[in-house]
Amino acid sequence: MQVLVRDNNVDQALRVLKKKMQREGLFREMKERRAYEKPSERRVREKAQAISRHRKAARKKMQREGLIAAPKRAVAAR
Repeated sequence: MQVLVRDNNVDQALRVLKKKMQREGLFREMKERRAYEKPSERRVREKAQAISRHRKAARKKMQREGLIAAPKRAVAAR
C-alpha cells in the first residue's frame, strides 16, 4: 500500500492511509489477531459472517425488485 505526500502535508497523507487501511479490512484483521482464536470459534464466527452476508444480499435483492420497502432516510432537522 502506498500513499503520496504532497506539499509536506503529512496529516492529509495519514488520513488517506487510514481510509485505505479501513477499506482493506486491516484494522479488523489486526483486532482479530490480537489474541489466539480456537479453530472451532473461528468456524462459528466465519459461518455467522457468511449467514449475515447472505441475508444482507437477499434483503438488497428484494429491495431492488420492490418486494420490500427500502429503509427510510433520515431527514436533517433545520
